Amino acid sequence: MRARLAVTAGDPRGIGPEIIRRALDDPRVVERCDVLVVAPAGVRLSPHETVGEWRRDGGPELAGALSGSAIERAVAMALAGDVEGIVTAPIDKSALLAGGFDYPGHTEMLGALTASDVAMMLTSTGQVPGREHPLRVVLATTHLALRDVPAAVTAESIERSAKITRHGLTEWFGIGDPRIALCALNPHGGDRRRFGVEDEDVLAPAAREAGVAGPFPADTVFVRAMKGEFDAVIAPYHDVGMTAIKVASFGSAVNVTLGLPFPRTSPDHGTALDIAGRGVADPSSFIQALLLCAELADRARLRGDRPANADRPRASRSGGHPSPAR
Repeated sequence: MRARLAVTAGDPRGIGPEIIRRALDDPRVVERCDVLVVAPAGVRLSPHETVGEWRRDGGPELAGALSGSAIERAVAMALAGDVEGIVTAPIDKSALLAGGFDYPGHTEMLGALTASDVAMMLTSTGQVPGREHPLRVVLATTHLALRDVPAAVTAESIERSAKITRHGLTEWFGIGDPRIALCALNPHGGDRRRFGVEDEDVLAPAAREAGVAGPFPADTVFVRAMKGEFDAVIAPYHDVGMTAIKVASFGSAVNVTLGLPFPRTSPDHGTALDIAGRGVADPSSFIQALLLCAELADRARLRGDRPANADRPRASRSGGHPSPAR
């Protein structure tokens, strides 16, 4: 059975539309996915459900308003049961804000729209030479300035991330007893408090309370996970986790939002405004995002999962307009 998926086109100025077009022609996607693209009129994608009108002279504000409206529409469709999952093309976060959507990124917006406690996970897919075990990285904090990270890495954030990760690995990935590690915040895990006290005072007690291993230094924990010692690693901040997964699997990694009532995936890259429209964008990660979302939707279907409000009236298919500024 082909999975019914909504695909948002992302920022119309970026590579989203072109990687979607190429991905939807991939035989693996054709075999596994029944796709409805949610995009503004004026973007060369057909067929698709429209959200407003894109103009060639449209700037960041319009791009952000349209990309945000597409996310809202796709979420409404998933909650109504019209689709089984969502795959999102990249957005420009500053444009999203300019367009009236005050969210740091997709993850936070999806959590707010569904009233869900969510976490961002990047997972490698496919076969990597010399490595059989996939690397999965969950972020305890997401889009924050580095100076704000130490205050945000609390026992509560670690325990919350561990809970969401354990449930996601069990329900979405079928791992019965997940082995989860915590990455340290400071170099060498603080080296007995020489390079910071957070790992001993905050992370270590939180790891024990959450039932995860660590904290282990960043320069070894991801290697250990890739060798199969752990099913996932919780990273304390954005770049340490994202760098690990992208160095290991760029082009075949997929972003998964854990904690939602439906599967949501996205590629492991951004809008690439500098190469948009040149026909050189690589659709590989977007293809993997579609295939993984279909796999997760299949698993949810076998479990008999339905969104909490799937009995409400179906989402409108009559098109729409950007949401007002928030």
